[in-house]
Amino acid sequence: MAAVILEIENVIKRFDSFTAVNGVSFNVHAGETVGLLGVNGAGKTTLMNMILGLTTPTEGSIRVFGMDLQKHRLEILARANFCTTYAALPGNLKVRSNLEIFARLYSVPKPKQKVAELLELLEITKLAERSTGQLSAGESTRVNLAKALLNDPDLLLLDEPTSSLDPDIADKVRKLVRHVQRERHPAILYTSHNMMDIKEVCDRVLFLHEGKILAAGSPDELLKHFDSNNLDDVFIKVARSGAAAVPV
Repeated sequence: MAAVILEIENVIKRFDSFTAVNGVSFNVHAGETVGLLGVNGAGKTTLMNMILGLTTPTEGSIRVFGMDLQKHRLEILARANFCTTYAALPGNLKVRSNLEIFARLYSVPKPKQKVAELLELLEITKLAERSTGQLSAGESTRVNLAKALLNDPDLLLLDEPTSSLDPDIADKVRKLVRHVQRERHPAILYTSHNMMDIKEVCDRVLFLHEGKILAAGSPDELLKHFDSNNLDDVFIKVARSGAAAVPV
């Protein structure tokens, strides 16, 4: 069994009288990609923010690389990274400058070389001298993904990385995630509303509903359990009825 990278134990997050995350527990191992699914408001973003240390659990614990997140946040985040379509890089800088600055912030050896490699890998070398604020949504997503790979993270959090991409580029991003997984074996937590992403990229899936995990398993296990031919139907069943039932 590969090493446990991320350990979430009975995590609860309350905002006044509202419970956004309610007793969530799961692990993610090295080399494993876990999909985190749920409708808007299910608790995915709150959970991601807690893993990044941006908000503190009301109860429960989060351990990364065997260390308590609250006590060792800086040490942990040096070995982690995050990509989301909802946070933009500084728009007044050129793409190459943005990435080189972040590479230096992450203490990446040979930052210019690393940036050049990622620009080529993501097929965005032609964007290097463009202002980041002038990029399309799909171009910005790929630049954000390059930023997330700069420090070769052992824990990679991907928040809807294909949401703004056309089918061709989305397919390339999925293949890239699998490539990174095979080559470097990071633990990856992956949120998406694109079921093609989940089926092709994720080894295991967790369905969040009203802050709780209601179903868990591999994509094939979930299809079999819910007697369905596609994950979209499974998503709808869980989202509409809260139908649970696959042991976590």
